[in-house]
Amino acid sequence: MSKKITIAIDGYSSTGKSTVAKQLAAELGYVYVDTGAMYRAVTLYLMRKMIVTDSNFDKETILRQLPFINISFVFNKEVGYGEVHLNGENVEKEIRLMEVSQQVSKVAAVPDVRKMLVDIQQEIGKNKAVVMDGRDIGTVVFPDADLKLFMTASTEKRAERRYNELKERGNDVKYEDVLENVKERDYLDTTREDSPLVKADDAIEIDNSDMNLEEQFKKVLKLAKDKIEE
Repeated sequence: MSKKITIAIDGYSSTGKSTVAKQLAAELGYVYVDTGAMYRAVTLYLMRKMIVTDSNFDKETILRQLPFINISFVFNKEVGYGEVHLNGENVEKEIRLMEVSQQVSKVAAVPDVRKMLVDIQQEIGKNKAVVMDGRDIGTVVFPDADLKLFMTASTEKRAERRYNELKERGNDVKYEDVLENVKERDYLDTTREDSPLVKADDAIEIDNSDMNLEEQFKKVLKLAKDKIEE
């Protein structure tokens, strides 16, 4: 039996982290965890309660609501991975809306939110055989991960990908708004005090600006197999 490893995939928004992580987990037979979806689910809950809006962000109220938020992943055999559920409701599609994207970095910067979700993430990954993607997986959640990848791409390329993804889902968005959102999220993710987005010293950086999905997957799969066979 080949050894089981922990794979941490970090990087900027809209770099295809989730896509390649899903592919990798399916190929290796590993558990896949989209930590960004967890933060989005918390954000959606707070938005529904009107605790987080464009004009309101009440940290004290957020902290009081955390005990009432339950995040879980339920495997969907049709798509081949676990979809995120918020208090028992499948919110996989709703958390991807632009409105959630505009608020999630602010929510993710709240230390108590991060602590709650990191505890869940570490529990899921304690037995290895896991592929987890996010912003602080290789630096905070699994600093001893066997393989750490850091995904990056140009701002314009990432905005273009995000714009196309939203349009395909039927969202009425403008490229300029998506580009601004990507820039804002980069700033918030890299400058927050608690667990900012940084490349771990031992992470392998992959710039996929000029890669297609197949090229990216082949590169990442080889890195994973090489690590497993060490």
